[in-house]
Amino acid sequence: MRDIRRVSRPLRKSRSVLAALLGATALLGTGVFAAPAGAASAAADPASFWTTERMRQAAPLDLLPVDRTQVKAPSLAKGKEKTVAPTLPGAPNDVGVLAFPQSGGPWTGGGAVVSTAGRVFFTYQGRTASCSGNAVTSANKSTVITAGHCVKLEGAWHTNWVFVPGYHDGQAPYGRWSATKTLATPQWTASEDINYDIGAAVVAPLDGKRLTDVVGGQGLAFNTGYNQAMYAFGFPAASPYDGEKFIYCSGTTNRDFLLSNDHGMNCNMTGGSSGGPWFTQFNESTGTGLLSSVNSFKYNFLPNRMYGPYFGTDAQNLYQSAQSS
Repeated sequence: MRDIRRVSRPLRKSRSVLAALLGATALLGTGVFAAPAGAASAAADPASFWTTERMRQAAPLDLLPVDRTQVKAPSLAKGKEKTVAPTLPGAPNDVGVLAFPQSGGPWTGGGAVVSTAGRVFFTYQGRTASCSGNAVTSANKSTVITAGHCVKLEGAWHTNWVFVPGYHDGQAPYGRWSATKTLATPQWTASEDINYDIGAAVVAPLDGKRLTDVVGGQGLAFNTGYNQAMYAFGFPAASPYDGEKFIYCSGTTNRDFLLSNDHGMNCNMTGGSSGGPWFTQFNESTGTGLLSSVNSFKYNFLPNRMYGPYFGTDAQNLYQSAQSS
């Protein structure tokens, strides 16, 4: 992916955790739970706006720079452990056991994750851009979880926002789902705090059907601790990747000991993978798991290690707000 510093204006020093970030790169999100009316889309029909050519040409949203001398990890609000089970529209395809750990490679099996995960496309500062996201079990059957910076960045909410589940090679096998609302944690919305880089979108029905009735929804887990066996997925679009393939990493995570409260995993995914799901209790045979984080940032000096935010009480509140919309 392209470094986001090439496609955006420099961050002001007053920005809290992401202010004047130089030693690391991050994939973002914060704030009040909902975007202003109309912020989710600018085009009359975002789904039609995203042609195959525009999807292929969308620039991957990349990591932001972090100054290791200015960032101090805040305490995270933690509560009782909470899990939500996956929901599937039909019998999942079996998946052969793949390598664990894996620092980055194509997901060659199948299973539910192939349809619940997808690419996210939006307009950012007048440019077409991309991230990753995942459909989850929800009361409205229309909720997508992604990174905060994949819905809002540098004080502005992205427009023309669509979710393309099952994306591959320029194709949208399950359609393009337009967001009616985009949301982020309060901390991301207010100051784009890297520890809370979690976003969500509520998408409109497509052809009279709701999202998870078509593609299924993964489960979620909140307040479940650190040092977990996790699988991360996404659509990296910066070199050596091109955004056309579904990539995964896996391994036992560790808590970031430097600047954040995030989970860390060895992973070579690049820009465009931002917002892709991290699962605990992932079952390779069914492709289902509990979404417990998302691809968020990398330190410049640790290019092969990905970090994802801890899903605590604020992440749970964001999910509740989205699924109630």
